Parts: sequence; C-alpha cells; structure tokens
Amino acid sequence: MESLWLDTSPAIPADPFAPGTVYDTVVVGAGLTGLTTAVMLARRGQRVAVLEARRTGAVTTGNTTAKISLLQGSVVSEVARHHDTGTAAAYVAANRRGQEWLLGFCDASGVGYEIRDAWTYAATEQGAAAVAQERDACRAAGLPVESTTETELPFPVQAALRLPGQAQFHPLEALAALASELKSLSGTLVEGVRVTEVHHTDAGVRVVTRPGDVLAAQVVLATGIPILDRGGYFAVVKPQRSYASAFPVTGDVPEGMYLSVDSPSRSLRTVTAGGTKYLLAGGNGHPVGREPHTRDKVNGLHEWTREHFAVDAARYDWSAQDYQPASAVPYVGELPVLGKNIYAATGFNKWGMTNGVAAAITLAARILGEPDPGKDLYKTRVSVPDAVTTVQNNAEVGLQMISGWAQGIARTTEADPPEGLGVVVRESGSPVAVCTVNGVTTRRSAICPHLHGVLSWNDAEASWDCPLHGSRFSADGEVLEGPAVKGLDPA
Repeated sequence: MESLWLDTSPAIPADPFAPGTVYDTVVVGAGLTGLTTAVMLARRGQRVAVLEARRTGAVTTGNTTAKISLLQGSVVSEVARHHDTGTAAAYVAANRRGQEWLLGFCDASGVGYEIRDAWTYAATEQGAAAVAQERDACRAAGLPVESTTETELPFPVQAALRLPGQAQFHPLEALAALASELKSLSGTLVEGVRVTEVHHTDAGVRVVTRPGDVLAAQVVLATGIPILDRGGYFAVVKPQRSYASAFPVTGDVPEGMYLSVDSPSRSLRTVTAGGTKYLLAGGNGHPVGREPHTRDKVNGLHEWTREHFAVDAARYDWSAQDYQPASAVPYVGELPVLGKNIYAATGFNKWGMTNGVAAAITLAARILGEPDPGKDLYKTRVSVPDAVTTVQNNAEVGLQMISGWAQGIARTTEADPPEGLGVVVRESGSPVAVCTVNGVTTRRSAICPHLHGVLSWNDAEASWDCPLHGSRFSADGEVLEGPAVKGLDPA
C-alpha cells in the first residue's frame, strides 16, 4: 500500500550524514512538523539538521488526507468538554495560526492549494446531537460555522456544519518546498538514519544513531509519538490507524471536504494528480494492532464509496497512524522528565496539517527565547475527563498485554502460513511471528522491543503491529513506526 501523495511526490534530495557534527538544533523526523520547525529556526540563523529514519514524509504526513481545516469533526466540543470554552478558543486560535502560516508559506513558495468548504455531518440522530454540540462549541470558541441540512452528498443527512474558506493540498509538494528552503538556509536533511537515543552530556545533547552521533544545543522530537519513554507520552496518547483510498472520478462528486461524526467515520475530498481527478475517501479507524482483519476495513471503504459515488475501482489504498491525546489537546514543549532542551510534539488527533504547524510555531518560539503564542494551550493541565481517559486507555493496554501473551504461547503449528498471512505461534516457549510475503516465509520474535507486547498481523499492509503503543514492523522485522527504535529480534 502506497499513498497517492508518496507515489506522485516531487523529488526531495537528501544530504549525507556527518557523524560528529555539532548543530544548534537537531530535529528528529522529516514530516510537516519537523521540517516546518527546522525552517523557522534556520530563518533565524540557527544551524539545523533534520534526521529522518526512512524517507521524507514517509509516515503520517505522506499518508494524511491533507485537509488544512479549522472545522475538525467534533474536536472543538471535545476540547471544551475536557476543559472549558477558553481552552477551546485557544485551540482554535492555535490552529488558525498554523493554517495562516502554512498557506502563507505555500503562496510564497509556489505550492498550489485549493480553497474548499469544510463540512462536518451526521446521518443519524445520535450523530446529529454531536453536530449540535460541535456547533455550539465552535461558535463559543470564535469559529463562525453555519448549520444546515443541505449538502452535496447523495444521501440525506440529519445535521451538518459548514465552514467556508478552508483548504486542501498535496502535502509532499509542501515538504519538498520546505526541504528546498532549508537547504537554501544551509540546513541539512538526512534520510535513512534512525535516532535511537538522546541524552545530555557536558558538551550538549547527544543524538545517538547507528552510523554515529551528533551534538546539538536542542533536540526536537517530531516523530508522531516521541521515541523517548522518559516523556511518558506513550501512556497519554492512543495510537489510531485509519484508511484512505483514491478513486478515479467518472461523474459528479462532492467538491467540499467532508467528515462524518457517525461511526464508522467517513472522510471525503477531491484531488487531481497526473491529469486524473480522484475522490479520496477515508475512515474505518481503529486502535493500532487490535483489528484481526484490517483488509476488511479497506474493502468496506471501497464498498461504501462505490455504492454512493460515481467512481471507478480504487487506484490507491493507504493507511495513516495518528495519536489521540488523553487531554484532547496536543502535547507540545520540553519533555516533562529529564527533558531540558529536548522538545516534543504529539497528539494531533488526525489534524496534523494545522496542529503540526501550530506546534512548530510554539517550539521555534521557545527554542529562540521569543514570546510563545501557544502558551495558553500547551500548558500542563489535567482535568477529570483527562484522568478518566488515561486510566481507560492504559487499562486497555494492560488487557492487550495479558491476552496477547496468553494467545501467543497457546498456538503451535508446523505449517508455514499461506501467502500474505502472518500468525503468532509458540516456539521454544516464546511467541514467534511467522509470515509469508512475496513467497518468503520469515520468523521473528513476536515481542515488541518497546514494552514487550505481543504483536498482531496487519493483513492490509503486511506488517506486525503492537496493540500496546502502536509500534509497527515490516514483515522482515524492520521498524516502520515507533515508539520502538529497534527491529524485531530473530526467532
């Protein structure tokens, strides 16, 4: 599975890695948050390096639906429910800053985007109640949404919200422009180098990689979920995986950006690439590693889209990983434990195009010692709903740990799995991950090296996924997504 964005990405040249180099700031992760932060710092004269374990945009940014929208489903009402109207207003203001900066950058850099109406809708009475709550929360937070039941959708809705003047774009074109500006400012972008540890020394903050170490005064972890456990972020965010497909258009389709509040969620937008117009449909999300047949999620998305819209069979299928924060707002700032001069940003809750840039604005301001426009949003706060969500999420993790180990040591088999399938079996008393992909059967330890959860097979993407904290591994055991920083051990 590869996204339309990654398949049609412009070339993004990388630089060689130079172990032993000293930088002002090292940014870990070459997605939108990481590259935006790097450019902001480089503009102020800092010597900056971005270290990416895979390729630029390979993880969330390259697999997003790429909506640059302030209307975000039911997020604003969720923030208000967890906190108050003031916090919801601060959240909207931060996202507006992120949106304005990103569109301004696109204008200045020649990156195209399209202005579209954003829609939140419900097809059920229960969903309509959620839409009403979102309407009230948005208006109280200063977001002038319009309430209606008239949409472009080919089926009736119980309620809908509309926010004109939002945007959509090709996220890899934006990353290519950011990378180009970074290089013009003498910044460095390195691909294929995975950071495995960051720690303080007398000389500064040491960034550890397999090819060698570099030093920096500050480090920014822009890796989706931070790779350092001492921040404790793995305990306060819930990894979610959702799916998207791009269908060539054969007739009239909605031109707005749509998102349902009903379950399963449905996301729609159009995109033109390579001379073909596509309808991009997304949804069917679930906690990472906790769905036995992920391929069914993709097939269900296909069936729903082709039932309702004039499209051909899907030409692209892909999936993205996002992190749902227990506090309902992102976590941005220095690590809370032994984190002086080590910064992180996570918990964008599927809205990284605006939240990611808003986080970069705050990170750059704090590193440069300038006034932080996000200080009212990203301050430490714990509400009763935050605590309840954290307890629930970690109770689910505990159950997954117990059930995973029980199942992982219960099953034995002598037969290799058929093509495209993976199973966890007991060998010598330990759970072993066995899969067959492209005719090759591979055996690896089924124990996640992060906190020792037992992995699950993802049959849509031929990967091993951890149901505890969302680490993912390729069929041959290489790390795809953290918080794990090393691959699977041999069986």
